[in-house]
Amino acid sequence: MALLKAADANTIRQRFQAKLVDDVTITLFTASAAGLTVPGWECEYCPTTLQLLEEIVALDARLKLEVRSIAADLDTDRLPVARVPAIVISRSGGSRIRFYGIPSGFEFAALIDDLVAVSRNESGLASETKRALGALTQDVHIQVFVTPTCPYCPGASRLAHAMGLESPRVRADVIEATEFPALADKYGVYGVPKVVLNETYSFEGALPEAAFLKHVMAAAVEQVGQLTAIAAKE
Repeated sequence: MALLKAADANTIRQRFQAKLVDDVTITLFTASAAGLTVPGWECEYCPTTLQLLEEIVALDARLKLEVRSIAADLDTDRLPVARVPAIVISRSGGSRIRFYGIPSGFEFAALIDDLVAVSRNESGLASETKRALGALTQDVHIQVFVTPTCPYCPGASRLAHAMGLESPRVRADVIEATEFPALADKYGVYGVPKVVLNETYSFEGALPEAAFLKHVMAAAVEQVGQLTAIAAKE
């Protein structure tokens, strides 16, 4: 049974036809290899996530889907993703835009918006935000914790991914909190959206772009201070 209703699929197809420009690659990292589950990487939502992405890419030839098993990378020094299912969206080469967990409910709209933004290579951010991100000298890792039923979460997801699209210094992960409860507990996620910056700096709630940016820049300054302190001890 299809996950997308016929009317919804037709609406998305029309939007893709009107808005997509360049090809977009969607890479899905899953837990299985030849039908075998990798111990420690069990993934209840991987099959459903794969079906959803297959239905989406079938709507426009400019969308490409690559499926990779985490098993292929377990023996390497660095895993490409931290958990599964993981969706990586890219226009050419590497990408700093990721979803961890199935983007369902309200988050589905954020996924469709991301595909359009990446295809057009347009973040949609204000010029002041672009200038600030262009001046970053330290990397910023944004983690946005969301749930499918949160109507305020897509706004935070879009802003984080827009910043990841705009700046090579920003990596933006949107994480479905109920699929990864241990991770949510680690970061004290009691309400969503919750945004964690560089592991230690965080804030809650849906913020306008300018306020979101201030937190990102503050996290970058904090990172500089930490690196300076470390260097002083050496």
